[in-house]
Amino acid sequence: MEIVELALRRFGSPVFVRKEIVHNSFVVNRLREAGAIFIDDLHGLPPRCVVVFSAHGVTPAVYQQAEQLGLHVIDATCPLVSKVHSEARRYAAQGYHIVLVGKAGHEEVVGTLGQVPGKITLIENLEQASREQLPSGKKIMVLTQTTLSVDDAEEIIEALRRRFGEVSQPPANDICYATQNRQNAVKQMCAAGIDLLLVVGSPNSSNAARLAEVARVRGVDARLINCDADLCAEWLERVSIIGVTGGASTPEDVVQSVINRLLTAGGESVDVCDTATENVVFQLPPELR
Repeated sequence: MEIVELALRRFGSPVFVRKEIVHNSFVVNRLREAGAIFIDDLHGLPPRCVVVFSAHGVTPAVYQQAEQLGLHVIDATCPLVSKVHSEARRYAAQGYHIVLVGKAGHEEVVGTLGQVPGKITLIENLEQASREQLPSGKKIMVLTQTTLSVDDAEEIIEALRRRFGEVSQPPANDICYATQNRQNAVKQMCAAGIDLLLVVGSPNSSNAARLAEVARVRGVDARLINCDADLCAEWLERVSIIGVTGGASTPEDVVQSVINRLLTAGGESVDVCDTATENVVFQLPPELR
């Protein structure tokens, strides 16, 4: 988000952004109001215009297309996604067949699959893990989409181990620390006895959807809402403790607006669930530092 804001300041409007910079409608609308133009593909853009690639990453073919069109690319791919791309290329070069655990069609997954075409298999769920055929005689390296449920990913990887024996993983977990932290917080809130979980995030946010799933698996009703206007009075009937969390890209003021709405609807107090301190900082692209 900061990359798009700084690009607008430095280069002026328009700055084109391929796909949504993050999957949150409030972020996208605020950047659009500031002068960003969101596009689905690069065709028809004027030469030398500024194009930002979204946090979800792109395939090598998209980089090549941008170069052929003479576009000024600013890469806002999340470094944690770039790590998965690098792992796919490195382990494929070492003779591994790559298994990617993720959701078909998600922009991050599309970008990762494009790193090593023909050397990577997508597994979406346990059922697919139990039947998908992998190349015989090949070492297997399992990578994951960064915004998955930690528990779901572990179940799928364990199913692959039962079928194929030795299955390798990178030394460091692929699932985003912000995603893990929020899932851990939801688990803690569920253990504390919440009656309802409200996840503030856009419907197309993978990590926000996973937060709702984490609660439902534990028997807690969970609702994914975009903002306080989506609150339904019926949800609040017969509940005494409500958990509130936000997707990794949900602006804090949007989360706070939900909390304030609950307080005006009769909420008595707010307890903060502190499970982790986030102090990770990534470097900006060189042209924006």
